[in-house]
Amino acid sequence: MIFKFKEPSNKTKEIMSEVAKGNIDTDFESKAEAKINKITNHKFVKLTNSGNASIFLAIASTEGPIIIPDQGGWNGFKQIANYLNRDIITLKTDYGLINTDYLEDIDEGNLILTSFAGYTAEQDIKAIYDICSDKNITLIEDASAGLGDDKNILGNGKYADIIVASTGSPKIINVGNGGFISTDNPDVLEKTRILQKIVKINEITASGVCVELENIDKKLNTTINACNYLKNNLDDVIHADKRGLNVIIKDVKPKDFSWNLKKELKTDKKGFITKCPNYNRVKEKAVAIEIKNLDYNCLKREYLDKIIEVIEKNKTETISNQQ
Repeated sequence: MIFKFKEPSNKTKEIMSEVAKGNIDTDFESKAEAKINKITNHKFVKLTNSGNASIFLAIASTEGPIIIPDQGGWNGFKQIANYLNRDIITLKTDYGLINTDYLEDIDEGNLILTSFAGYTAEQDIKAIYDICSDKNITLIEDASAGLGDDKNILGNGKYADIIVASTGSPKIINVGNGGFISTDNPDVLEKTRILQKIVKINEITASGVCVELENIDKKLNTTINACNYLKNNLDDVIHADKRGLNVIIKDVKPKDFSWNLKKELKTDKKGFITKCPNYNRVKEKAVAIEIKNLDYNCLKREYLDKIIEVIEKNKTETISNQQ
C-alpha cells in the first residue's frame, strides 16, 4: 500500500497547460479574486506568488509589534517580522491553541495565527477576534488550511481583519505555488502597492487557483473527517477532541517512533511524518501524521485503518522497549 500525496486535479493541470501555451485568453486573476471575495467575505483580494509573500504584505501593512503563538504557527511569521524590524511578542498557548485569557495583558499589536494550531486543532477564531477587536489588535489569519470551512468560521472575513493563504502544494487550494491576501481595509493594499508588483502572480497560476477553488468545502471536510476517525481510534493524541488536518501523537522517543512509521507507511513523497518538538506543530515529544498532504483517495477507510494498525504496533513496541 502506497500513500500518495495530493496533486492539482487533472482539470487544473489542463487549464494551466492551455494558458501556458497561450490557447486561452481570460483574466483568470480577476476571476479567482472574485471567487475568493465570496469565500472570505472580504471586499478586497489580491493574488500573490506565494503564501509567504501574502504574509509579508500583511505584516508590512501594519504598525506596532507582531504577536505570534509560542508554537503551532509558521516559522515564516517570525522570520518576516524580523526582516521588517518589527518587535515580536510571543504569546503563550495551549499546544498552539490561543487561550483568550493569555491576551488579557497585551494592549497593542497584530496577532498572526493559523486557522488550525499546528494543523491539528482549530482556533476559536470568533472568541479571539472579539477580544482583539476590543483591544484594537489586528487579527491576521493564515487560512491556508481553513478555506472552505462548512461552519463558516475559519477563513471568514467576519472574524479576521486580514486573511492570508498559500495555494502551494499540498494545501486545500493546491496549485504548486501562489497565494492571496484579503481584507476589508483598503489601507492594507494601498500601503503595500509597490510590494504587490514584486509578488505579482502569473496567469498560469491564477488559472489553476480559479479551478482549485471549486469544491474546497468538500476537500476540507473529507480531510477533517479522516483525522477525526484517526483521533477517535488512537491514544495519546494531542487535541483529540478538536477538528484538524493532521494527528499529533505523544511519544517519549519520537525519533525512533517516526523512523519506524516511515519504514512501514510508504509514500511517494517526503513529508508524511513530522517529528516533534517542532515550532510549526507542537513543542512536545511527539510525531505528527500529516493527513492533509495525502491524495483524497488515500483518505478512505482501508488506508486509515492501515495507519492505525502501524501506529498501534510501533507505539506498543516503543513503550515495551522503554520498560
